[in-house]
Amino acid sequence: MKVAVVGATGMVGEVMLKVLTERNFHISELLLVASERSVGKKLSYKDKEHTIIGLETAVAARPDIAIFSAGGDTSLEWAPKFAEVGTTVVDNSSAWRMDATKKLVVPEINASELTATDKIIANPNCSTIQLVMALNPLHKKYKMKRVVISTYQSVSGTGVKAVKQLENEMAGVQGEMAYPYPINRNALPHCDVFLENGYTKEEMKLAREPQKILDDRTFSVSATAVRIPTAGGHSESVNVEFHNDFDLAEVRQLLSDTPGVTVQDNPDTNTYPMPIYAHDKDDVFVGRIRRDETQRNTLNMWIVSDNLRKGAATNAVQIAEYLVENKLV
Repeated sequence: MKVAVVGATGMVGEVMLKVLTERNFHISELLLVASERSVGKKLSYKDKEHTIIGLETAVAARPDIAIFSAGGDTSLEWAPKFAEVGTTVVDNSSAWRMDATKKLVVPEINASELTATDKIIANPNCSTIQLVMALNPLHKKYKMKRVVISTYQSVSGTGVKAVKQLENEMAGVQGEMAYPYPINRNALPHCDVFLENGYTKEEMKLAREPQKILDDRTFSVSATAVRIPTAGGHSESVNVEFHNDFDLAEVRQLLSDTPGVTVQDNPDTNTYPMPIYAHDKDDVFVGRIRRDETQRNTLNMWIVSDNLRKGAATNAVQIAEYLVENKLV
């Protein structure tokens, strides 16, 4: 299995290599791909040094799978070039997510839709992945009507520049700004760019992607996305109105029985999900499960996940695993 990791030097790329190692993904030949300024540099994978190559060289090598985390513009230009030579691309950017001809996949939910003809497969937004992991079993049972979500997203979701900004501000050092305002001791209701409707791009991803993944446009999602000064891990306050009533004990059981979901929900012992517990783990953690006492058939919960792992790298590697296991590449 010849595998290319495109964007290998970035934050998600580094985690992808870590996840590939941890999951013992079988690779006969690994191609580490990055921008021209990184070509020729060395990166280690399983104690072996690899020389970083450029995109043209990688396409010419015709890998079986290319896992992309190099930004939307790079994906739009290069994913089709890889696909043309027979490579199956798993893309972590937003470039292909809402393309009607491309699958948007969370393996635990809809990997079964994939076929050998899917040459460009989209990895959902990090906040979307953890949201749908918790919503999917509940939607199947109670049928969602409306979801209202507020996110508390870490700076790692923006990238290295944002992490450095937070570190600089905490140390009292003047440096390059990833955000229009300080992030230390602050909260920015501003994730990604603002659109004409007053929502940000991140908020609209949360509104649209779950409908595509769950293949259901009958429910709606309204989102407010906020950046907070945590280094890693995204948190979400989620209010879900269902068509049918539910039992809280059954809700907890449904979530507990869902692969990839861990319930942490005991107010008596102050047990609830937090980014420091989710760090470097692949599960989606759900807690603060309680009935909304102001409205019928409505549930409140708190969802936390490591945005660089299940929110990005791990989900992409799981897609690649599914492709290999089912002989789709």
